[in-house]
Amino acid sequence: MKKRYAIIGAGMMGREHISNIALLDDVTLVALSDPDRGSLEGSRDHAQKLGADPACYAITQEMFACEEIDAVIIAAPNHTHFEIMQDVMKHPVAILLEKPMCTTVEDARALHQAAQEHPHLLWIGLEYRYMPPVTRFVEQVHSGITGPVKMLSIREHRFPFLRKVGDWNRFSENTGGTLVEKCCHFFDLMRHILQDEPVRVFASGGQDVNHLDESYDGRIPDILDNAYVVLEFAKGTRAVLDLCMFAEGSEEQEQIYALGEMGKLEVGIPSANVTWSPRDGSVASTEAVSTPEHALKAGDHHGATYFQLLKFHKALLDGGTPEISTYDGLRSVEIGAAAHQSIETGLPVQLTSNKG
Repeated sequence: MKKRYAIIGAGMMGREHISNIALLDDVTLVALSDPDRGSLEGSRDHAQKLGADPACYAITQEMFACEEIDAVIIAAPNHTHFEIMQDVMKHPVAILLEKPMCTTVEDARALHQAAQEHPHLLWIGLEYRYMPPVTRFVEQVHSGITGPVKMLSIREHRFPFLRKVGDWNRFSENTGGTLVEKCCHFFDLMRHILQDEPVRVFASGGQDVNHLDESYDGRIPDILDNAYVVLEFAKGTRAVLDLCMFAEGSEEQEQIYALGEMGKLEVGIPSANVTWSPRDGSVASTEAVSTPEHALKAGDHHGATYFQLLKFHKALLDGGTPEISTYDGLRSVEIGAAAHQSIETGLPVQLTSNKG
């Protein structure tokens, strides 16, 4: 019997999830929920072109009252996540909650605690782990090829934030701030790669180019468009995030480097090349990592959304546990919020990793 999926949030990311659900044989998309009529109609049309015919609801509670649902994907605006989750967790459904888990540390902590009472699969959508080239890079690091990682660097040089319904993503009060909204992915990757927790964060950043000529009811957007964030980890590794969101011409959008006493490992997106440069004088080697065309075409995250969905769906079928938990979601928000605090104060911020 096919598993019945619903999506809450029928905007850009909701449509990416529709495209990926269509790639699974044993899944049917039964419902969409979004208060914006235009988003609902656009996403329903997209789903119909892919062979699905979901019912549409402006109110999530009505969707649950009318539909039998096995799994829910929440792709609504960031600042609605906490409230939506209060409703969804009342139902016996598996949940895939898009990043960031919440926009504030307080809400993220509260949601993490509440999730301990939800007896069903609850997975946080920090999908960058699942880009095939990044997955291969992480496998190589974990194999010990570099020796213990002493330095880790993630560089994202990309385009500005896209337009969203109501331009909600132009203000930090709705997004959590750029280093939460966008960069929670990278802070999660750092923890995942290093299998360690950060203990101190220092950051410098600003809004120097993007959105300064925009005005919404007299308000100028306040989202950062560039930053450096330095993290010190418990085992001594230093990691840095280099973010620039006015670099549309960059050949590589993301680059990750891990350096240890044995050499340097690096990966680039979209080139999808993993390069090992040893220190012993031997020749560097490059592995081209392929991603299936259907996964690439189903979204804007280099196949990550598809491969995460496969893992989520398998856990749903098998009764498994999430690979990305609410604790991971909480930590990614805490680190991003600490980076913003450091920028505001000019001071480093100490972090703890108490799971309680």
